[in-house]
Amino acid sequence: MPHPEPALPPNAAHPHSATLKRLEQSSGRLAANAIARMDETLPWYRAMPPENRSWIGLVAQAGIAAFTEWFRHPETPQAISTDVFGTAPRELTRAITLRQTVEMVRTTIEVMESAIEEVAAPGDESVLREALLVYAREIAFATAQVYAQAAEARGAWDARLESLVVNAVLSGEADEGAVSRAAALGWNAPEHVCVVLGTAPDGDSELTVEAIRRAARHAKLQVLTGVLGDRLVVIAGGSDNPLHVAKALIGPYAAGPVVAGPVVPDLLAATRSAQAAAAGLKACSAWQDAPRPVLADDLLPERAIAGDPSAREQLVEEIYRPLEEAGSALLETLSVYLEQASSLEGAARMLFVHPNTVRYRLRRVTDVTGWSPSDVRSAFTLRIALILGRLVDGDQQL
Repeated sequence: MPHPEPALPPNAAHPHSATLKRLEQSSGRLAANAIARMDETLPWYRAMPPENRSWIGLVAQAGIAAFTEWFRHPETPQAISTDVFGTAPRELTRAITLRQTVEMVRTTIEVMESAIEEVAAPGDESVLREALLVYAREIAFATAQVYAQAAEARGAWDARLESLVVNAVLSGEADEGAVSRAAALGWNAPEHVCVVLGTAPDGDSELTVEAIRRAARHAKLQVLTGVLGDRLVVIAGGSDNPLHVAKALIGPYAAGPVVAGPVVPDLLAATRSAQAAAAGLKACSAWQDAPRPVLADDLLPERAIAGDPSAREQLVEEIYRPLEEAGSALLETLSVYLEQASSLEGAARMLFVHPNTVRYRLRRVTDVTGWSPSDVRSAFTLRIALILGRLVDGDQQL
């Protein structure tokens, strides 16, 4: 590696002026040769549209011009990334990959190396070769810097987009714009979507988000995620089992309840899942022994008591109405059974039927509603559903 030459005094001749003049005269031909070599050896370059090829040509020309200027003043720090990639930095990083850029730079440097004997003045061959070696190292660092900056900018922009989508879903404002933003982030519109809510851990939220992404990749799930206030929100797609999704992603959440909303068909409907999960998270303190994670639907009675209208409607429509339509005997038997502290014999005496009749009707209740009266937790849910259903019926009669 040559040591930087001392600064030249004003009006002093350049120590390698002949080589510098030849280099200036050859820059256009060298750029053309580099483009021709790329066209000959790089299949991806030949396959590119003319606009992208022109960008690459501009960068190659700028690279050779920057080397000429750098050779003229080797003691002056040169902003190589600006000189070379400033012609089309954003377009370049979108048009070609980092690997392709490295191949482009390598090809240009090889063309310049092959022309050293022709371009350098007699006796300056080693000086020009060493200068080109140093410049090649600097251009490699500049390439890495340009792509790192582009990736950082894309990451920041993607994080803002993702935050907008997550906030829209959580606030009930999801629309086609949110769907378009999600698509720009790589969301492939999976058929099954659910929202998982819990407390965000202390510390860097970016690390938390990255931990969610790793867990999602391992579970083969698509996710849109973000930390909103003290909540860690995950919109997950790719599974019709919300409990499985919550278990797969629970690691990064802080201590405390984690609630999974119901599965919905798409991102636009994810607001419904988010609202159920948020209501469940709010009501979770009322169920001290709730599992972690827990389904929002398993918290229906607590949500209803806490004032969640959708939970009240769901209990009435999914439990009370089906029992009502199945016949008055089921509603009456369930009501009496619950009033008699879940005693088959006590309910049978009150209804003047055989205990086996009560047992049969309770099995029918389970078949109709999916909730078993003999299970303590299910019995509580059924009781709340009966109360809400009667209140609705009473209001309708007024």
